[in-house]
Amino acid sequence: MRPETETELAEIVAGLAAPVRIVGGGTRGVPGPATELHVSGLQGIELYEPGALTLVAKAGTPVSEIETALAAEGQRLAFEPMDHRGLLGTIGEPTIGGVVAANVSGPRRVQAGACRDFLLGVRYVDGTGQVIKNGGRVMKNVTGYDLVKLMAGSWGTLGILSEVSFKVLPQPEVTETLMVAVPDVTQAVQAMSAALSSPFEVSGAAYDPAEGHVMLRIEGFTESVQYRAAQMIHVVAGYGVVTRIGGAEAMWAGVRDVAAFHGVEGDVWRISVKPTDAPEVAEALQADGLVFDWGGGLIWARVPAGTDLRSRVGSLRGHATLVRADQATRDVQPMFHPEPAPLAAITQGLRARFDPRRLFNPGLMG
Repeated sequence: MRPETETELAEIVAGLAAPVRIVGGGTRGVPGPATELHVSGLQGIELYEPGALTLVAKAGTPVSEIETALAAEGQRLAFEPMDHRGLLGTIGEPTIGGVVAANVSGPRRVQAGACRDFLLGVRYVDGTGQVIKNGGRVMKNVTGYDLVKLMAGSWGTLGILSEVSFKVLPQPEVTETLMVAVPDVTQAVQAMSAALSSPFEVSGAAYDPAEGHVMLRIEGFTESVQYRAAQMIHVVAGYGVVTRIGGAEAMWAGVRDVAAFHGVEGDVWRISVKPTDAPEVAEALQADGLVFDWGGGLIWARVPAGTDLRSRVGSLRGHATLVRADQATRDVQPMFHPEPAPLAAITQGLRARFDPRRLFNPGLMG
């Protein structure tokens, strides 16, 4: 099923007799029912006002199309959405609805915020086939359910997005990256914490233990960046030798897309933790490969196929999401970290309200 209009999508949902797996660009390989409902037919930028920093697009619009239109006006999606194709070995084209549904956010989240923080409004079809609109094209306060935020990260379990609207931001005039040689995870997290707690506005803080380098990114107007980069050298010089390497766009794209694990065997997990807990969690993981982003708040771990990584984390605080694995592992390891009973009850209540027939991606999030 591949509707090309919101009306057609609503009619299909109203007539469904069995659950479906919702597919955007097909780049994520999300498990679910064999019957697929593709949203990629809902394409096109419906409104773009560079002066107002707002963009409205249908959910199936390719992210590349949106980024091209923004770049022509010197603007961008500030939350830097990840491209999963290299990590997962998938094809297809990432869609903006898929980005919103998974709240996909890259290294710049430490400064700019997540996808949901730039989402102004949504239109979606609920489990009864009704079209719902929430939010608008400007930032404003809302009452009742904040459905805009609720839909971001719901993975299609509450409704099928048909349209999204965003606040966008200007491209920076210049970017500077500092690379700090740091021998271990504990010192690396300390260096990133020092950088992020400084007043010099770091827009990326990552660490690759295999390379032994902390990476810090500073963006903005030329004079400001030059000043802040020089000051940042003093902040982190005590942790290791500091090298300035310019914009390093390809390197940051590699951090965003976890390029270190592309084409390398093993399951891949995504662990969200408090940055101060990252060294302890990393040691407990006993992983074959690690990549740290968000100042240590996000850990990517590569482990042998079939590894029960959640049992290794044990009582340590964190949430482990299974991102890449074969079907045998997925049969015994749910994609998302099990929720505490009170939160699970709220989740089930929301599902019952938005998708009473449990048609959308059943089993994905409980």
